[in-house]
Amino acid sequence: MRNLKLLKSLQSSELQGPGSPQCLAVRADTGSLLIASHYSITEYDPRTGQVVSEASLTAEGFLPEDGSGTVVGLQDLAELESACLATAGGDVVLFNLNTCQLECVGSVDSGLTSMSWSPDEELVVLTTGQETIIMMTKDFEPITEVGIHQDDFGEGKFITVGWGKKETQFHGSEGKQAAQRRIQEVQSAAAWDDRRPRVTWRGDGQLFAVSAVCPQTGARKVRVWNREGVLQSTSETINGLEQALCWKPSGSLIASTQRHPNKHSVVFMEKNGLLHGDFTLPFSKDQVKVKDLLWNNDSTVLAVWLEDMTAGEDKKVNTYIQLWTMGNYHWYLKQSLDFGRDSQKAPVCVYWDPQHSLTVHVVTRSWTSITYDWGWTTERSPGLDATDKANVAVIDGDKILVTTFRQCVVPPPMCAFELQLSSPVNQVTFLCQPQRTNQLAALTSDGQISVYSQDTGEKADKTENGFRMVSRPLVLQKTFRVKVDQEQPLALRQLLWLEDKLFVGVCPGLLPTSSTLLMLHSAQDTDDTLAVRSEIEVDGVVVSMVHCFQSGTVALQLEDGQIRKLLWDHPEPSVEDWRDSSGCCINFPVSCVQTALCSISGEECLLGLTDRSHLYAGETELASNISSFLVCNDFLLITTHSHTCRCLQLSTPSIKGLQAALASDGGQNDETLRRVERGSRIVTVVPQDTRVILQMPRGNLETVHHRALVLAQLRKWLDRLRFRDAFECMKKLRINMNLIYDHNPKVFLENIENFITQLSSINHINLFLTELKEEDTTSSMYPRPDGSLVQTQHVSGQKKVDVVCDALRSTMESMGPNKFFLSILTAHVKKTVPELEIALQKVHELRVNPSEGPGAVSAEEALKYLLFLVNVNDLYEHSLGTYDFDLVLMVAEKSQKDPKEYLPFLNMLKSLEPNYQRYTIDKHLKRYRKALQHLSKCGDEHFPEALQLVKEQKLYSEALRLYTADRPHYKALSCTYAQHLVEQQQAEQAGLLLWRCGELTSALQAFAGSSSWRNAICVAQQMPLPPDQLALLARDLAEKLTEQRRYSEAALLLDQYAKDCEEAILALITGAVWEEALRLIYMHNRQDITETNLKPALLEAVGAQTAFLEAQAATFTRHRTRLAVVREQKEKARLDMLDEDGPDCPDAELYSEASSVMTGSKYSQSNSRISSRSSKNRRKAERKKLSLKEGSPMEDRALMYALGEIITTVDKMREEVHSLLKALVLFQFDKQAEKIQLTYEEALQMMEAAVPEVWPEGLQNSQAQLTGPNSTANSIMASFQQQQQQQQRPAASQQAADVPSPPKMRNGVKWKLAVLT
Repeated sequence: MRNLKLLKSLQSSELQGPGSPQCLAVRADTGSLLIASHYSITEYDPRTGQVVSEASLTAEGFLPEDGSGTVVGLQDLAELESACLATAGGDVVLFNLNTCQLECVGSVDSGLTSMSWSPDEELVVLTTGQETIIMMTKDFEPITEVGIHQDDFGEGKFITVGWGKKETQFHGSEGKQAAQRRIQEVQSAAAWDDRRPRVTWRGDGQLFAVSAVCPQTGARKVRVWNREGVLQSTSETINGLEQALCWKPSGSLIASTQRHPNKHSVVFMEKNGLLHGDFTLPFSKDQVKVKDLLWNNDSTVLAVWLEDMTAGEDKKVNTYIQLWTMGNYHWYLKQSLDFGRDSQKAPVCVYWDPQHSLTVHVVTRSWTSITYDWGWTTERSPGLDATDKANVAVIDGDKILVTTFRQCVVPPPMCAFELQLSSPVNQVTFLCQPQRTNQLAALTSDGQISVYSQDTGEKADKTENGFRMVSRPLVLQKTFRVKVDQEQPLALRQLLWLEDKLFVGVCPGLLPTSSTLLMLHSAQDTDDTLAVRSEIEVDGVVVSMVHCFQSGTVALQLEDGQIRKLLWDHPEPSVEDWRDSSGCCINFPVSCVQTALCSISGEECLLGLTDRSHLYAGETELASNISSFLVCNDFLLITTHSHTCRCLQLSTPSIKGLQAALASDGGQNDETLRRVERGSRIVTVVPQDTRVILQMPRGNLETVHHRALVLAQLRKWLDRLRFRDAFECMKKLRINMNLIYDHNPKVFLENIENFITQLSSINHINLFLTELKEEDTTSSMYPRPDGSLVQTQHVSGQKKVDVVCDALRSTMESMGPNKFFLSILTAHVKKTVPELEIALQKVHELRVNPSEGPGAVSAEEALKYLLFLVNVNDLYEHSLGTYDFDLVLMVAEKSQKDPKEYLPFLNMLKSLEPNYQRYTIDKHLKRYRKALQHLSKCGDEHFPEALQLVKEQKLYSEALRLYTADRPHYKALSCTYAQHLVEQQQAEQAGLLLWRCGELTSALQAFAGSSSWRNAICVAQQMPLPPDQLALLARDLAEKLTEQRRYSEAALLLDQYAKDCEEAILALITGAVWEEALRLIYMHNRQDITETNLKPALLEAVGAQTAFLEAQAATFTRHRTRLAVVREQKEKARLDMLDEDGPDCPDAELYSEASSVMTGSKYSQSNSRISSRSSKNRRKAERKKLSLKEGSPMEDRALMYALGEIITTVDKMREEVHSLLKALVLFQFDKQAEKIQLTYEEALQMMEAAVPEVWPEGLQNSQAQLTGPNSTANSIMASFQQQQQQQQRPAASQQAADVPSPPKMRNGVKWKLAVLT
């Protein structure tokens, strides 16, 4: 739905010469024009008005001096830096563009009628006066010469299998008469046909077509040849086929013209010569003749060059150039250039630019050159409010096809309505005033402006047949004549309709490099004329002019990308430079073909899209793969060549933020990005709506609701408390309903009654309730836009679903419980813990007391709805749990259950005692705690069943609470519970239960088994136990305590209860409890034990402690030395690797301080298969990592852990060494005491001094950047990148790589003896 808009035109009249131009070509490298006339060949630059080079064709004898000669072909040869031309006399001449020399490279005696070069300039085809084709190479070496007229069809001849004759075949609707129809006579070519052959090449240069007049029939035929000069196909006989011929560069069709009995058409042929489509020219049968057809280089525009057949009263003919495009299999006449009846202004040469696909060059008979630069544009209404109908106007000749996308989406070539004008339309513009943006003005080729406005007449909404008019067509309000001198077609361009009777347009300036802005206003003396109120000369060629609907700013863009601002609303309109807020001039780096004004972060900015798909915001390039863009309200919508559509909010980010957003690929829930069909372009956006209209390459339309627009509109509606509009949109577009609450929970809860009133429909409320989830959609599915205020969060301490359900339920119960009964049931069911019993109870109450009134529902309907929400089996079980059999039957009857399944069970339950009945129901529903409660009320006869239930379901604590301590059942439960605790290795707790319920023997066994000797002694004395058995019990308990290294407690039992002081003293000596042993020795007067046991034990302890300390010190020294070596090797390997591979090496992290990979290690460790199966496996895997083998991956960590354990172990010996030293001094073992004190002190000092070395400061933050004299730029960069990667590691991996913390030594503990120093 795009139109062709004239960006600029360049007219140059400085070139003059004898005769008139005959052929035109364009130099691809310089853009200058090559013009051949009856006398000379000239290279002319229209931008400077200078003749670059020139050579006379008559002086060299290539053309006759009387001017009767003809140039039949002209071609620029960029590789040879020459121009090749062919004359009708038969000469092929090369014109050297550097030396201006002419060289004849060949001559044909019979003369030449045409010359055509292949697109790759490797081959040239010449047609001679003898009706032959000569094919030569670029070096003018002949390849072949064949006759144009061949009797054979060609290599592509159709195959006929001979199935039946023409007379016996089926002819469809034509009937049998078609078999006897006579072959129509072939009509000869038109009288005005010059009968010269026409040659055209396919875009890839593999085929060329020749249109020539057949000598037998006098009609034109088209033949297709390949590169080798072999005939491929011949066209079917086409009556009225004319001389124009042009092969579409994309290679699909060959265009020509055909005159029918009732119309004049442009027809298309395939390479096999068969017709394939056509379109009708907007002229009567014999009104015009087509002089030529020309495709542009990207095959998007077909230029038709026409001329009137008959002269007017002034004996002159009119000349036209029409530009046609195709979309959705319909041909549109986009531009019509009327050159008038002046023969001197009539074009004699028309040529598409080979580099710029939408640039066409025209040379008139008077040597005036005109260059038209076109651009694609979509004419859409600029309104931003709901009154704008999102109009899009499409030019199609003298009609404007208007589609109002707010009311309807009509695929082209159809439309909502057509506007018929008297002349072809060149440009359409919409009024830039609020509430009136649906009005449009059309500039026609005769220089008039027609204004259309909405029909204000009072008409009935419905017509007689009952149809309602959705979109009223615009009606013609007025037609203005423009008082502007138009020396050339389309002298007025870039038309803007600013106010009711004020237009702004651009016309050529006084200089070729300038433009003039015309402020057109309705003349005072006449109401149908637009006069020039003021003229503003602009130093530069204006290629685009755009108006901002919100601010009223008009921005101009010059052909070199400079931006100007038009102060049109001043008393004296003027143009000034475009400046930003800091006063700096802002310009585009290159010229843009589409521009739009917008506001980014509060500053007005001009966006521009180049023909190379680069999008600029002033001087800043935002993106480089943009196919189309549109600014609507505060949003920028773009489509990209990667087949995505982005929608970005302009009010929040800066230009840099916008640039970063366009560069990102978008996250999982990025609402700004969506995929679209390949080649989609934006047509328009419906203002204050969510619809985006896209057009596909073929021409069909697609309407999408972009998520960013949808969410922005929803947020506006929710802020304005328009819940119904938001709900309808979310329902239609499948937006999660949780957003209604999550957007602003506080406001929603305060306006619940308003929400219910607006929705009004029970189904809508139920739909909202059923979609409720605990998820906060504003942080997951629909994140808030950057910069938006964070709304009040959910009610603390309560779940979101419960809060919303309770609030809605209470409000609906107050507004009308009968009307909203189903929604109230939904609110109960949808809670996190469904309140099915309450819902069933309400249904049961409704069945007992049915409600009356409008909107009331019956119990059957409510139950049927409840079964829709809840699984029937779950509902049946919950109804059974209410113990209400009427309710159970009601649910069962509505379900699909077979009565044989539930009736016997229900009848059995009804026959039971109430408490036992409820026990049976609860046990069936696996509600064992409630079942136990009911069973405990059933009497003593059911206690064995209760005890069995307690054992099976392990309900011991609940059972003890249900029975009093004075009942025999309590004792039985306690014994059962104690037995269970013993099995669970909790014998001490079992003993307590048995002790309190009087089972002393069992309690004693439990306490003895758990080594709880104090409780065991108490129970034994309570029984009471005889002294000999009590002593035996004490010895058994002491033996167990000794095994557990609890020597002091064992000695107490042996001394006080077993009355064996010697065994008690020996136990203390074994446990190194020297002072307590001495106390018992002297208390029982057993000094003999001092010599026999105590002193030898002291000396033995000295030797053992000394050996242990020496071993620990040696191990510590060995690990410490190895740790230094490992660290040095890893540091060297890491720096070497970084210097070789640079900071981007993916393995750089492995060599950091926090890693444990060593270069040249013969060990490898992989724990990728270890999962989180169990904590035991995880601990085992961690231990495997910390191996002390030399070269293991984590050797440095293992050494640090081992050193820390040694320090901790030695540090814990302070109290033990202190006690040993006191005992040694007491018995005068001073030398031994001094030795062990010195050994222990040296060990402590060595380890304390090694702590800073093993755990240097800063090692915990191992991801810090590495700096220092040995670091390089690569290593510093790698450390920085490693720090970022470490932050993204999973928790388990991070924990594995953490450095162990240094142990803390208890220097405050006093252990040394001063008497030994």
